[in-house]
Amino acid sequence: MSELTLSGSVPAQIREAALADSQAGGFNFENCHRNARIVESLAKEGVKGGLPRAKLTGTTICGCVYKDGIVLGADTRATGGTEVCDKNCEKIHYLAPNIYCCGAGTAADTEKTTELISSQLDLLRLSTGTQSRVVTACTMLKRMLFRYQGHVSAALVLGGVDATGPHLYNIYPHGSSDKLPYVTMGSGSLAAMSVFETGYKEDMTEEEATDLVKEAILAGIFNDLGSGSNCDITVIRKGEVSRHRGYVKPNELSELRATVKRPPATSVPLGATKVLATTFHKFIEVETVPAPEPMAI
Repeated sequence: MSELTLSGSVPAQIREAALADSQAGGFNFENCHRNARIVESLAKEGVKGGLPRAKLTGTTICGCVYKDGIVLGADTRATGGTEVCDKNCEKIHYLAPNIYCCGAGTAADTEKTTELISSQLDLLRLSTGTQSRVVTACTMLKRMLFRYQGHVSAALVLGGVDATGPHLYNIYPHGSSDKLPYVTMGSGSLAAMSVFETGYKEDMTEEEATDLVKEAILAGIFNDLGSGSNCDITVIRKGEVSRHRGYVKPNELSELRATVKRPPATSVPLGATKVLATTFHKFIEVETVPAPEPMAI
């Protein structure tokens, strides 16, 4: 983008107004130098890490196209640094009656981004009187994320079925996208992708696609520390959507405890242990000193 230049003959008021208009909109980076100085001063004082970093969700999300629709899957663990903040976080978000979106990245960014696009799709349906197209939702998401150049940390898997058939996209935080038969995103995406590359085939049935997505999410759960807890599944068909919260719960404690065989408890009666000797060591000497009489008031 070329820089705005004004000749010296232009009055100062017009020049200032033009420069103000050219800088309006988008994020404001005026404090970046101030933040850099704060980090330097904290480093000199011995504060490790400097400014606190944004909390991200280590995630495994994926989706695949089958013969009659789309299957989306996600884990349910939300983390803040190395701590698990939410064990049952919902990562498959509603966009339209026929379109859903999985989100990875900063939890607040993914939720508010999908809420914004969902409201825009609602208004578009009211104005046109037609069903939302998946490519329309993809375009809206791409434009919104590209506007902020990756500062909105939302990596998305978008899937839906419209009048033209099933469609599946993955959208990166900087605004780029791909349309593929199967996609994975998040910190557990490599483990999930290995399952898809091994087991995916064209024209799968709904049961085969659901099992494949389930295995991909479980691969992310067991091979990525940022992913965990349960597996959520959403199946999008033409004119119908099935949502399954907690479709698989691989980390149920009750099942784990049932596999552990503990020996029966041993009860020892009182007095069963013979006391051979008792020794008392006096470490403190207590001395009583007469106190003076209290003052008469």
